[in-house]
Formats: sequence, structure tokens, C-alpha cells
Amino acid sequence: MKNILITGATSGIGLATAKELASQGHNIYIVGRNQERVNETIAELKRINPSSTGIGFIANVSSQQEVRKLAEEVKFKLNRLDVLINNAGAYFTDQRFSEDKIEMTWATNHLAYFLLTRLLIDFLKASGTARIVNVASHSHYKGKINFEDINLSNSWDGYKAYEQSKLGNVLFTMELAKKIAGTGVTVNVLHPGVVSTEIAQKNAAWYVKLFWSLTRLVVAVSVGKGAETSVYLAVSPEVEGVSGKYFDKKKHKWQSHFSQTEGLAERCWKLSCEMTDTEW
Repeated sequence: MKNILITGATSGIGLATAKELASQGHNIYIVGRNQERVNETIAELKRINPSSTGIGFIANVSSQQEVRKLAEEVKFKLNRLDVLINNAGAYFTDQRFSEDKIEMTWATNHLAYFLLTRLLIDFLKASGTARIVNVASHSHYKGKINFEDINLSNSWDGYKAYEQSKLGNVLFTMELAKKIAGTGVTVNVLHPGVVSTEIAQKNAAWYVKLFWSLTRLVVAVSVGKGAETSVYLAVSPEVEGVSGKYFDKKKHKWQSHFSQTEGLAERCWKLSCEMTDTEW
């Protein structure tokens, strides 16, 4: 039985991942922004696994202050952490900024992964063997990191911001795998598929909502199907010891050619350290 922490676990892929892992007997600890939804989700997970010691944490992961508080609460309330699933994500049609004055897509989808993992890495190492699972997207294949204008203020485009953040997830995973090699902790990243979630409905313009509604009807898979690779990377013995890989449909797949550009992951890592005021 593993202690598993999942961000963005009150809906969509995160919730489906939590429910499946709970059904396998694991202790599921979830992170969400809304207290009521977190309470409802924990109650549902305990109906699935009555013996679970899982609890909920409240945090808006776009806020670095809240991520830091979350990490401290996790270390205080849990006796160990075996799996961290960085799942929380968002899409924004309009340019918005976090309380740290960082573009919201980059803050939520990338820097939250980076900072939470940094704050919990020693706690994960202490468990002996642990896994980090980062939920990215095939959108990273079109992504570029605009180092000169990371907020994309001079050329705002919601899709480009999302693609940039998902490329950030992939670069972070590849570089982290190198830095933690031999520690007993592994890290992998995945594409969940085109999944029928609300991600493009919450903060999007009407035309994006319409497009996504049609996409969900025609090509999107269920959230349960979308969660399969997250579950696989979290607990499957088949990937024991595997690290620094990109997965799609539970299979290793090469990430974008651009993401393998020499020095790119290191440069993104350095920027992320600067933007979160952290060192590794």
C-alpha cells in the first residue's frame, strides 16, 4: 500500500486517477482549491477504500506561497510519501497573472510542478523508493519556450501558452531524472490522451468552449481512460526503476525532437529556479 499525493484531484483525470488507485487499496491524498469539493472527494475515496488514511489539502497551486504551505502540511501530516502525481492544470484564453505576477498557465501548469517537487524531493527520497509522475500533453510537440518573454505579453496566445507549459513539464522531467539518478526516486511524464474533461471550459472564450464541446463528442476518451497512464506510472511494477521517459497509452514514446535540443532543459531549469527562488 502506497501513500500517493495527487494535485488537481477533485475532477477530471485527477479524480479518475485517485479513484482507481483507491480501488487498488492505496492511501490517496488529494490537493484541490475548494474545501467542499475536496471533502466530497475524500468521502468518495473512502467509500471505495474504507481502510484508507487519505486526507485532503487545500491549495491554489498557481500561488507559490500556497505551494510552500502545502508542502509543509504534507510533510507534517504524512509519515511518508511514495508517489507524487503532478496533475493540476489549466487553460486560459485571456492572459491572466498569478499573485506572483506570473502568467497563469506557466505558473499553474509548470512552476507548480517544479516548486512542489523541489519542496518534497527529500521527503520522497526518505521513503526509499518513490515515484514522481508529471501529467503533460502531446501539445508539447508544438511548444517553444519564450525565454525573452515567458509571460508572452508581446505575443499573447492561449494555445501557445499551454503548449509552452506542457513543454516545460517534459523538460523538467528529463532534467530532474538526471539530477536524482541513483537516489531511489524516479520521474516520468505522460500524455493522457485527448480526454473529456472541463479544462477548456472553465477559463476559455465561447469559441474555444464550442470547439472543445464538439471535440469531446467526437474524439475525446473518458476520464477513466485518460487516467490509465498516470495509474500505470504510479504503481506498475513494469516501470520500476524507469526514469526520464515520456509515455503515451502506457508505452514509452519519444518526446518532441525540439525538447531534446542540447542545453534547452538546463536553460528551462535555471529559469524555473529563478522564478521560484529555489536551488537544487
